[in-house]
Amino acid sequence: MRVGDPVLHTPCEPVTRFDDELRALVDDMFASMYAADGVGLAANQIGVSLRVFVYDCPDADDVRHRGVVVNPTLELPGLGARRLDPGEEGCLSVPGQYAPLPRSDRAAAHGFDAEGRPVSVEGTGMLARCLQHEVDHLDGHLYIDRLPAKRRKQVLAAYEQSYKAG
Repeated sequence: MRVGDPVLHTPCEPVTRFDDELRALVDDMFASMYAADGVGLAANQIGVSLRVFVYDCPDADDVRHRGVVVNPTLELPGLGARRLDPGEEGCLSVPGQYAPLPRSDRAAAHGFDAEGRPVSVEGTGMLARCLQHEVDHLDGHLYIDRLPAKRRKQVLAAYEQSYKAG
């Protein structure tokens, strides 16, 4: 799904059944993420409005982490302890476009795996950014929604240009 599709701008529903259908969705999400050369993917990015995301990306120490979080809650350091990473961010739903977006350099996501077992993922660096980005998706927000209005318009205009030219 690409920017503008209503499923990307609507909060996702909690998962209530941990079954073969959910596990098949997770497998499909990993395949879709890898096919698009992504490091994370939320279910609504493939048109499924459920609170599920997958990830496969490195942390600040370049250690690769891979997994799934169902019904995640995001935990960030308190404001006094929070340090912002000013890095660039992109999104498979706004392909080819990147913009600087300050995010906390540490984050944790708590939820469940595809079997319904509790999981917690703590991340730094790109993994922290990924956790925040994917939970935003599940809450109905794209990274461009966090950009200043002028920069958001520039990113969308560049996306439209490349989409038309593509």
